[in-house]
Amino acid sequence: MARLSAKTNPDKRAIRRAVFKLGTNIVTRDSGELDIETISDLVGQIAGAHRSGLELVIVSSGAVGAGMDTLITRSPKSRGRLRRRNVTARQAAAAIGQVDVIALYKSEFGRYGIDVAQTLLSRSVLNQRDGYLNVRGTMEMLLEAGIVPIVNENDVVAVEEIVGVTYGDNDRLSAMLANVLDADLLVLLGEMDGLHTADPHQAPDAVLIHDVYEITEEIRAFAGGPSDNRGSGGMRSKLAAAEVTTLSGVDMVIADGHVENIVGRLLDGEKIGTRFHSLVPPTESRKRWLLTGGTEATGAVTIDDGAVRALTEKGVSLLPVGVTAVDGDFERGDIIGVKSLSGKDVAWGLSNYSAAQTRLVMGKRSGEMPNILENYFGREIVHRNNLVIGAIGAMESTSERPIPSSD
Repeated sequence: MARLSAKTNPDKRAIRRAVFKLGTNIVTRDSGELDIETISDLVGQIAGAHRSGLELVIVSSGAVGAGMDTLITRSPKSRGRLRRRNVTARQAAAAIGQVDVIALYKSEFGRYGIDVAQTLLSRSVLNQRDGYLNVRGTMEMLLEAGIVPIVNENDVVAVEEIVGVTYGDNDRLSAMLANVLDADLLVLLGEMDGLHTADPHQAPDAVLIHDVYEITEEIRAFAGGPSDNRGSGGMRSKLAAAEVTTLSGVDMVIADGHVENIVGRLLDGEKIGTRFHSLVPPTESRKRWLLTGGTEATGAVTIDDGAVRALTEKGVSLLPVGVTAVDGDFERGDIIGVKSLSGKDVAWGLSNYSAAQTRLVMGKRSGEMPNILENYFGREIVHRNNLVIGAIGAMESTSERPIPSSD
């Protein structure tokens, strides 16, 4: 998608991609019903940011609450066991409620001519090599098409949050997703207006902390668990999310979703809520990780001189037509080396295909790949967003450069 006029925070980098997590207390009312008025208002704000050229992802809670009343109504003999922490009941309620949640988002975004896509994820999927690549590839395609993904924890199969063993799975899921997508900003919107020096529900004189540059033991001591029975999170889970984002080069903000024009004001850099400042730029964080390919690579591909120039001078993805040899026995999702014909290191990146699959398509044009491979994962051996240039390219990241329209 064309990025027309990305928002810029004062003294901060441009924001081109953001993840907004809408908490249970924002999405639903006390009764558990969807808060249509609040959702409609936030969608309107997010749609405005989308029109300005930002790429946006929504992580939405609320499915369990939205579906519970229907489940109770349809199961009058089972009301006694349809308690909040009954795992099976909450899984069933989530399955029912997801229909209403996505239907509402589809309707509200449709008013602005914006399409949405439903995505149910679990943190365990993002921890898997193939899952990471599949999620990233799918999300990238949706965002390039101008579609807003609506993400939620897949409560039907991921029970930790429902059981109560792990609080705030959507907080952690949001942080992991922001990392996977190389987002510039993660915003957690709920009823909390940020991190305070004490629980403001119990200490009225608690002071709001506007900026956090390091999550110290003192900062952790300020956090608590959920303050009510509706949401599963709390400040503790949000700090856990912040630890993920700040180490991944992503800023994170905790703010009250009921504040007027909260989306635009945060994107413009206004001091609202608590901002956790990232420890490193996102490109530097990703670059450092991919550069571990020097010691962690499980294989390598050799590319011709034309492909070397394309990667180092044009910043494009690595296509099969430029591959001349494949070394090792790597799998899809492994870090591999990219070498020149003379054996010099050109780059490292996450391979979109296994060594066996790469051998089948090396030297071929991308359009031939679907006819050769049993499983087709896209036209690139290594996508530009999963590629970092090595010695020849002076360690320059290629993450912001355009992909050519053809081979």
